[in-house]
Amino acid sequence: MKAIRRFTVRPVLPEPLLPLAGLARNLRWSWHAETRELFQSVDPEGWQAAGGDPVRLLGAVSAPRLEELAGDRRFLRRLAVVAADLDDYVHGGRWYQSQENGAELPAGIAYFSPEFGITAALPQYSGGLGILAGDHLKAASDLGVPLIGVGLLYRHGYFRQSLSRDGWQQEHYPVLDPNELPVSLLRDTEGAPARVSLSLPGGRALHAHIWQARVGRVPLLLLDSDVEDNDAGAREVTDRLYGGGSDHRLLQEMLLGIGGVRAVRTYCRITGHPDPEVFHTNEGHAGFLGLERIRELEGEQGLGFDAAVEAVRAGTVFTTHTPVPAGIDRFERALVARHFGPGAELAALPVDRILELGAESYPGGDPGVFNMAVMGLRLAQRANGVSTLHGAVSRGMFAGLWPGFDPADVPITSVTNGVHAPTWVAPEVVRLGVRQIGAGRTEDALSVGGSQRWDAVADIADQDIWDLRRVLREQLVQEVRDRLRASWLQRGAAGAELGWVDSVLDPDVLTIGFARRVPSYKRLTLMLRDPDRLRRLLLDPERPVQIVVAGKAHPADDGGKRLVQELVRFADDPRVRHRIVFLPDYGMAMAQKLYPGCDVWLNNPLRPLEACGTSGMKAALNGCLNLSVLDGWWDEWFEPDFGWAIPTADGLGTDEDRRDDLEANALYELIEGRVAPRFYDRAGRSGLPVRWIEMVRRTLVSLGPKVLAGRMVREYVERLYAPAARAHRALNPDAARDLAWWKGRVRAAWPRVVVEHVEALAAAPVNGTAELGATLTLRVRVALDALTPEDVEVQAVAGRVDPQDVIRDGRTFPLKPAAGPDLEGRWMYEGPLALDRTGPYGYTVRILPAHPLLATPAELGLVAAPVEADAAGDTGAGGGVLLR
Repeated sequence: MKAIRRFTVRPVLPEPLLPLAGLARNLRWSWHAETRELFQSVDPEGWQAAGGDPVRLLGAVSAPRLEELAGDRRFLRRLAVVAADLDDYVHGGRWYQSQENGAELPAGIAYFSPEFGITAALPQYSGGLGILAGDHLKAASDLGVPLIGVGLLYRHGYFRQSLSRDGWQQEHYPVLDPNELPVSLLRDTEGAPARVSLSLPGGRALHAHIWQARVGRVPLLLLDSDVEDNDAGAREVTDRLYGGGSDHRLLQEMLLGIGGVRAVRTYCRITGHPDPEVFHTNEGHAGFLGLERIRELEGEQGLGFDAAVEAVRAGTVFTTHTPVPAGIDRFERALVARHFGPGAELAALPVDRILELGAESYPGGDPGVFNMAVMGLRLAQRANGVSTLHGAVSRGMFAGLWPGFDPADVPITSVTNGVHAPTWVAPEVVRLGVRQIGAGRTEDALSVGGSQRWDAVADIADQDIWDLRRVLREQLVQEVRDRLRASWLQRGAAGAELGWVDSVLDPDVLTIGFARRVPSYKRLTLMLRDPDRLRRLLLDPERPVQIVVAGKAHPADDGGKRLVQELVRFADDPRVRHRIVFLPDYGMAMAQKLYPGCDVWLNNPLRPLEACGTSGMKAALNGCLNLSVLDGWWDEWFEPDFGWAIPTADGLGTDEDRRDDLEANALYELIEGRVAPRFYDRAGRSGLPVRWIEMVRRTLVSLGPKVLAGRMVREYVERLYAPAARAHRALNPDAARDLAWWKGRVRAAWPRVVVEHVEALAAAPVNGTAELGATLTLRVRVALDALTPEDVEVQAVAGRVDPQDVIRDGRTFPLKPAAGPDLEGRWMYEGPLALDRTGPYGYTVRILPAHPLLATPAELGLVAAPVEADAAGDTGAGGGVLLR
């Protein structure tokens, strides 16, 4: 019989065991080995059945076992030590508290993301964005950064993946009961569940409870619309991650952004946590948070809309994760208009001004859509991509928001992602580190970094490294066999026909891993471009290769599902199924076994469409070598000492088949000619692959400190959060009004701001040449209309020029007022220009707005350049001066 109602019956912990409840409810256990080992000792079989989830374990352990443990002095001593360690971790000083400029650092930071991958026990993630967000919170906790995470609690999470008999992806959405998850309801001082509410068109309302997860020191607030006061449609808003149509997604993002700000305010009021000075939106999904903060400032401080926008921008950081416009959420303007204004949410804000914030008002933009990333950029004074290459791609993709500027001048920087080593490094690797450099230094190296600690890896013996690699490979082989058998049983196979599974993979064979989401640009099936050649690689009698593949296609992406099916059908072939496997239902639990057990991590996206690609970082921290296209982080840090770069055919344009053929061939040749020979080269008396082991060592020593989430979060603090906090404090109501008024005045005058004339007064080039080390003195006449020199910055920009006279890698030289204004309001500027580079060289002059509260002169997207070259040719874009 089926139950008509479900609820959870929890055991009552004996008083000596009460600290277990606190340990289970703080997700630090997901990366703290001693805590996990303590829970495992409660009931080893129950721990395995609970999937390593302490909350589920405590919900199932028997009362007699609890009584037994309550009288076990040895267990209670262990419990006391672990509980005291957590208390010290949560309340003690960390890196953030030790900074000399602590007073300048923000007292609170709110970090918004649509998904968070903390642990498999809290399945609220789909892929890299969520895993990155989870690692961001964990690293912030390790460093003591006062972060508050904000997301949604999806009752079905992301889908679980299985395969049909013919290899077609099937989706399942298990129901998640929050009472069985490591979360708790946020309650007000009266004990009632705290909640937030949004107004919907037609007099409807959207209410949401606030669930709280503890990620070490960091609270994670998750909004849940499954509230009895909601109508059926509103209750389903947080049903699943990335599900539903446009209206459903819009409501999710309104709840995340607007409801998220209200949840943060509620949490701070109840707990006394400092109100955030900085708001960080991880992708555009949470962009509506800026509108809620504008509403707050208009209502509470009486700011007008423009002044409120300036105050909001000052304290906002926006991170873009997508390198393609198709990856950005865009809604019909009419849909957005219907959900805002009179009779709906944010009724006090003018709808037309809201729509302007998301308008694609640039060449090539669609006037009929509202772009969430565009709004995110317009409401954030600081923005970044997630690798150096992705920052450059983002500057080009969003250049239309800063017309007149070269992409290199677009104010989008980059902070390269990192991964949380304590989560992703295998325990066996950690134990080897402890043996070599000590427990405390190993923990610091994994959490905080520091090249000196990682340098100690260089002293680990070759035999120890090779023995470790084989142990990890052997564990992966067993994991693959268990998962493969379960998958085939789910596909309808009988147990009697699965004897072959016991011979799948070999712990002594070169193992390549490939696991990720399955959009077309990640090219899951590039390895199948020449199936016969791949079979020869897999079955080579002297240097065989084995491949483990995993990945999920989006439920609505039939093209991605066909790629999965193509790979599965190849792997089902009895000739090769012992050498290549596809594992369904890729998630954190699988990944934590997969990364350490592989020798090589493969990544072959279409360059430059991989924003960062952090899976290769997690593999590297376990001594796995990367074999990747030069994209994302690999483009930034690749060296031949610790991996291989797959050549790309970037210049082929739309000829996708030829490009894939060339790059697949390059991949095969690398594996055949360099990777496999290096792995199987056992020359020398030791019988070890010495050159391979040295690459493993270099991977750990060189990449280890770079790929850490601790390094990433420190960069966010120093380069983005601290400047945003300073800007937030400077933008008090009066300053915000003054800045908004000044921007309005500058925009009104700018059409009449021009560079009228440029001439060189001294050391002018003779016959088109000049000497290296010479200095040009420039004189420039500019028209500023109603503006004054205090409102602008006049610059010379100089550098090498290409055949089209475009300046490359230009340097700026400030020019100063020398005279003016004349009767027509024109000013003369002068200044030196040092000729410090040889070769074709050129310069130009430009005028930019200048104000002490601007984060960058490009902030307004306004620039004035010479109107045209004069008779002497002095005001062109370069002039092609040749230096020798």
